[in-house]
Amino acid sequence: MKSIYDFELSELTELMENNGFKKYNATQIFQWLYRQKVSSFDEMTNISVKLRDWLKENYTCEGLETLKLQVSRDGTRKYLFRLHDGSSIESVLMHYDYGDTICVTSQVGCNMGCTFCASGLLKKQRDLTSGEMTLQVLEVQKDVEKMGVRVSHIVVMGTGEPFDNYDNVLAFCRTVNHDLGLGIGARHITISTCGLVNGIRRFADEHVQYNLAISLHAPNNEIRSRIMPVNRRYPIEQLMDALKYYCEKNNRRLSFEYILLKGVNDTDECVSQLIELTKPFDVYVNLIPYNTVDEHGYVSTDYKTAMELYNKLMKNNVRCTLRQKHGEDIDAACGQLRSKYERGKI
Repeated sequence: MKSIYDFELSELTELMENNGFKKYNATQIFQWLYRQKVSSFDEMTNISVKLRDWLKENYTCEGLETLKLQVSRDGTRKYLFRLHDGSSIESVLMHYDYGDTICVTSQVGCNMGCTFCASGLLKKQRDLTSGEMTLQVLEVQKDVEKMGVRVSHIVVMGTGEPFDNYDNVLAFCRTVNHDLGLGIGARHITISTCGLVNGIRRFADEHVQYNLAISLHAPNNEIRSRIMPVNRRYPIEQLMDALKYYCEKNNRRLSFEYILLKGVNDTDECVSQLIELTKPFDVYVNLIPYNTVDEHGYVSTDYKTAMELYNKLMKNNVRCTLRQKHGEDIDAACGQLRSKYERGKI
């Protein structure tokens, strides 16, 4: 049975009209779901019994089951959710000075095969629907609002490649951004891609205000192809061309995500190449300490070296930040908690 959360407001309006109900019923239902955060159609008390019964017969209003919640000393909250088909996914809530950010998963498993990432330990089973992504935000918000916390930012950087599930990810963004939905500002929503060139070009033509982040992680083809198989299909030259196209179409700043792997991508040569790569763009580089994944064997760059790298970028007019570690005392790496659960280790 299809979830009511899979409908955008425009689709819900069409559904009402096509089935003999009033156009305004769509707005009522939408507000019950996202403003009142109800968990059943029976709680929608300002719509008719006839409509409520019809909704119950044809759609589900179920949320996600929380299988496990890990809370770090730094306040990071990691959720393992069960979907309606029994699949499991992760979401993470992190606190920053500018607000509370949820990292949303877009696929069950991942086929991108990045050699440092726990997400790829379990291969892709299917795409998430837009409703399953929206429910991650809703479930986390319901959990933390009793503590006076509001989810203010969204990053689609969890398990999966968002541009490999393009239509559902964009539908999700429209719902959580909608004034009658969760009302999260477009500029507070970031979509991250490992470099699917066709998706970047398609996204450029949308002319939306959502932020675009690129999981770069290496400044040359030799290293990037070794740690990110996607680079063998879309080498850095093609990726940079697609990003130039995006920048021509949109007056938006890019973000380059750069995980620091000791002895792999943190050398002086890599820093110099990264500086050259950034020159054509209005870009912000996020230097990310690596959360160890036992199965992969990589080690994070030490703090002293990371600061030297940061200082060199800043001296060369590359705006960047050295991200603080989140959830170091829990299964912080993306996909790590789910992998342990699916393998029966927790």
